[in-house]
Amino acid sequence: MVTLLKRSTKYSTRHLKKYNKIVNEINKLEEKYQAMSDEELQKMTPLFKEKLQNNTKIEKIIPDAFAVVREASKRILNMRHFDVQLIGGLVLAEGNIAEMPTGEGKTLVASLPAYLRALEGKGVHIITVNDYLANRDFEQIGKIHRFLGLTVGLNLPLMDSEDKKDAYAADITYGVGTEFGFDYLRDNMVDTKDNQVQRPYHYAIIDEVDSVLIDEAKTPLIVAGKMKASTELHEVSALLASRFVADIDYDFDEETKATSLTETGIEKVEKAFGVDNLYELEHQTLYHYVIMAVRARVMFKKDVDYIVKDGKIVLVDMFTGRTMDGRTLSDGLHQAIEAKEKVEVTEENKAQAQITIQNYFRMYPILSGMTGTAKTQEKEFMDVYRMGVLQVPTNNPRLRIDLPDRVFQTSEQKYKEVTRQVLEHHKKGQPVLIGTTSILQSEEVAKYLKGENLNFQLLNAKSVEQEVELISQAGQLNQITVATNMAGRGTDIVLGDGVSSIGGLHVIGTEKHESRRIDNQLRGRSGRQGDPGSTQFVISLEDDMFKRFAKEEIEKFAKKITTTSEGEVLNKEVQELTERTQRIVEGSHFSMREYNLKLDDVINDQRQIIYDLRSRILDGADNTKILKDMVMDGTAYLLSQLMIEGHNAKELQYSMQQLLGQKQDLVGLDIQAGKIEALAKSLTKDSLNLITAHEDNLRFQKTLPYVMKVYIDQIWVKHLESMSYLKEGIGLRSYQQEDPLRIYQREGLELFEMNFQSLRFSVASEILSFLRNLDKEEKEKTV
Repeated sequence: MVTLLKRSTKYSTRHLKKYNKIVNEINKLEEKYQAMSDEELQKMTPLFKEKLQNNTKIEKIIPDAFAVVREASKRILNMRHFDVQLIGGLVLAEGNIAEMPTGEGKTLVASLPAYLRALEGKGVHIITVNDYLANRDFEQIGKIHRFLGLTVGLNLPLMDSEDKKDAYAADITYGVGTEFGFDYLRDNMVDTKDNQVQRPYHYAIIDEVDSVLIDEAKTPLIVAGKMKASTELHEVSALLASRFVADIDYDFDEETKATSLTETGIEKVEKAFGVDNLYELEHQTLYHYVIMAVRARVMFKKDVDYIVKDGKIVLVDMFTGRTMDGRTLSDGLHQAIEAKEKVEVTEENKAQAQITIQNYFRMYPILSGMTGTAKTQEKEFMDVYRMGVLQVPTNNPRLRIDLPDRVFQTSEQKYKEVTRQVLEHHKKGQPVLIGTTSILQSEEVAKYLKGENLNFQLLNAKSVEQEVELISQAGQLNQITVATNMAGRGTDIVLGDGVSSIGGLHVIGTEKHESRRIDNQLRGRSGRQGDPGSTQFVISLEDDMFKRFAKEEIEKFAKKITTTSEGEVLNKEVQELTERTQRIVEGSHFSMREYNLKLDDVINDQRQIIYDLRSRILDGADNTKILKDMVMDGTAYLLSQLMIEGHNAKELQYSMQQLLGQKQDLVGLDIQAGKIEALAKSLTKDSLNLITAHEDNLRFQKTLPYVMKVYIDQIWVKHLESMSYLKEGIGLRSYQQEDPLRIYQREGLELFEMNFQSLRFSVASEILSFLRNLDKEEKEKTV
């Protein structure tokens, strides 16, 4: 058999041939497993496990394992995997992405590689886009795995640590990706190993992989603690920002959303707050408050990015249109929006731990995913996650008709055409789904439909359960549904009786999204599993995408435009303009994600050092050695500072005295690079002996890890804040013609070295002081 489990860089028809051969093998085994009793079928699981433990390669058992899952599914769920679903399972088992259109049964596909990889005994994580789907799949697909003798867990927010431990200890664990990421961060903040809930990562399957790894990857996962905000400073900054003029006081890039103050703006801030130089380190916090106020003003629109509800700012998910109750923006940005809207300014969230989606999921040795739309983003999946994309053939030929885009000059003309199309299809009872890109736009569509006295369902920031229910009904006779493009993702729209004969579901897109993938997802709502259906985008040159990314081109185009009396643009090149603009947007977003990932890679290396150190401390096996290294390295660091031109020997001498608890004469000492280690050994001899003398002391053994953890956590929070301010400030350096990434890497390393030295110094000086007091107490007892 062809060796399967080798990571591929690019998919081709050659891979499909390889998979089809394996599918034929699986099909030949169907009768064998059909003839088995339930008990005989269930005995296959321990048999497979034993083979793997005896070094049988996993690819050797794939045909049998897949055939067993198919047979179990037939018996338990009355669902038999199609051949194309077996192909999808093979793609996932290999650690790549299976692109399968809506309605092709991706959920059932995941049952195959999940079972296979769970046999290795290292745990399988199945990631869904919301808790509702995680619960649904845990209940439904979990039946197959439980029948075959595997344990299945469900990881949900707000579960206590014991329940989470049980969920992670299971062979297969369902949950939302962000919760897995938050658990990772929280595991690196606990006091003891017993409080950690996760085990080492092995294999993950991500449903709607493009949504999780690309759309959500713009926002890092942050565990935050509350910190009192300066209400007055937020309010004054908001007032000042409201008076700022674009391009005079601040620069705002529509494409990248980058915001920075101009020299004029900086002068206004300095005058308003009575400071001489905003660039100085002592005014870093002031700059932070002002830039947040400007961002709150220009980047966040009311009723698009957030709503004001009961005197509170409630964020809106730009992809689903749902409100995100309980979610807040960090670094004071949420409070800046509160000050802008003149509502009560709440406590700030201060980052205590954070990681990007990209760096979290790259920790899995094997990562795989499913979606209906991934091919357009194949390069990013390969570059960032090392996953190829295979378009899996459909089980039945696709009958859906994708009509060409209709482009209108104004938004009003666009909405009139949308309404006309709805009326036309509704007259014959054909269901219509209207996709919008925001809550605001869905309400605009609703206004036009109301004008024609049409009954419709508006999915406008409903709960997930209601959303799923309403989306699933969108294929019934006479149904009109208005929804954001991502609402109810992962839910099949099944056609009602008689709908197929009148053309199936008609989907209308009212604006091109910033990614072709999401346009394709909207189209994919129609024509599932060979159903008839039709889709069309009705857009206008006043749409947000054109305003933000093609302003100049639209102005040029307007001079030669020809339209019908209804305002429809007749120029053929309008289609090319639309496609080109969308490609520019995709490129811009990719560049932004790539840049942010490079920035986080700097912190990621530092986070690994801190978390590895913290993990060693929790293990407790070599805490004394860690302390001795801190004393030695801290001393060597102070000595190395004597080699820097312009150093203050008296200050360094005082620091050394604080660290080691004894007077050291460093003034006039000539230090050379090769002699630092020897001198450090000499200076730390008494301190290291003191530590050795108390190695078995119970009070010392209890105090040491406690002090280490306290300082690690304190200094890591401080470091994250420093890095956040550094990220904000590097925008100011663009005037100096320096690469901001290089500045961030260089100064980020300097900050980390400084903070890590602070950690060593704080731990070493406190513990050595504690040991000297311990000695003193023991002597007094003896006397």
